[in-house]
Amino acid sequence: MVTANPSRDGESGASGIRRARILAVLAGAVAALVVWLVAAQLAGVHLDVRTGSDHHEQRVGAGAVLGASVVAGLAAWGSLAALERWAPARANRTWPGLALTVLALSLAGPFGLGVTTGAKVVLVCLHLVTGLVLVAGLRRTAARP
Repeated sequence: MVTANPSRDGESGASGIRRARILAVLAGAVAALVVWLVAAQLAGVHLDVRTGSDHHEQRVGAGAVLGASVVAGLAAWGSLAALERWAPARANRTWPGLALTVLALSLAGPFGLGVTTGAKVVLVCLHLVTGLVLVAGLRRTAARP
């Protein structure tokens, strides 16, 4: 039988897991936004990236940071839920490795798209903080055999 960890407030069952996973996705988004605020607004780093086939430069704003981190969080949640459904005995052990592998691969984006060294560093930090918050938060909710 597969059981899940209770959520932080002691609630168990599907609603507690759902609430904990929503909070993990939101925490990843908030953590990314904090990094963006500190880097782009307080430190003045220009988060410019090259986009499209013409390598047009575009500034990364708060909306893009929030949107990307929420999409990443929902993808992480979905992949965990899929593993729990199709490989429940191994999901708790397999998912963190899968998630960290995807996080490592995602770091190619900042290195390839960032215009300046400062932008690359901040973009890497955005990826890392979002990914690590998601892995830590969602792993707590993973079903255990």
